[in-house]
Amino acid sequence: MIKALIVDDEPKSRNVLAHYIETYVEEIREVKQAESVDIALEILKTFRPNIVFLDVEMPGKNGFDFLRALKEPAFEVIFTTAYNQYAVQAIRFSALDYLLKPVDPDELRSAVDRFLKKQNVHQNPVLFDNLVRNIAHKRASEFRLAVPYLDGVSFFTLDQIVRLQGEGNYTNIFIKSRKPVLASKTLKHYEEMLTEFGFIRTHKSHLVNPKFIAKLMADHDLVELLDGSRVEISRRKKEEVLLQLPLGNQPLDK
Repeated sequence: MIKALIVDDEPKSRNVLAHYIETYVEEIREVKQAESVDIALEILKTFRPNIVFLDVEMPGKNGFDFLRALKEPAFEVIFTTAYNQYAVQAIRFSALDYLLKPVDPDELRSAVDRFLKKQNVHQNPVLFDNLVRNIAHKRASEFRLAVPYLDGVSFFTLDQIVRLQGEGNYTNIFIKSRKPVLASKTLKHYEEMLTEFGFIRTHKSHLVNPKFIAKLMADHDLVELLDGSRVEISRRKKEEVLLQLPLGNQPLDK
């Protein structure tokens, strides 16, 4: 039996989410509600939820204060938040799940389905630590990206990432001065996060950090990176890539 705890200061939001859970998520059989972080922590002394639906912005102590108070959480956290680009970016960079308010029943169902696929794997507390760290920074460009893979999770700043290469449902992430990491996310997943930070999709299989571009080859079909690797530029992406390239990367002879 799956149990859930809803932590949200707004009664309407709590009641709507509880109703959606009862109506659309038959796997969750017991739901408790808390209107504040302190009440939630008190409930956790006797109640063992599998999922906590955690509001990000609450008066007094917020969702991140709740995370700081946790020592070894044995439950999944799904954040609920009215659209706040900075908070959503921090959550996504930390490889954590979220729902936008007002909560959509289909999105709720999808979030629970994602939980069910990995429910035998406890959420790694270091992901929470990374989220708290990210939120503490004043600029999203300073976030650390959490990269889950088969044996654990690694964290990288954007200026460490040279390029990303799609491998089906996985992505090879090439890091400055170390071996690449095979992440259990698609290239599209990373593109949606990194494009606004200047990363360039040169090809259906490649996403490149322009800071590491060394040369644009004369025929404009390849770009050479500072680590010596060469990445293909697809025909339909060529014009877009040329417009995004840093100044000074002029075509060179082959």
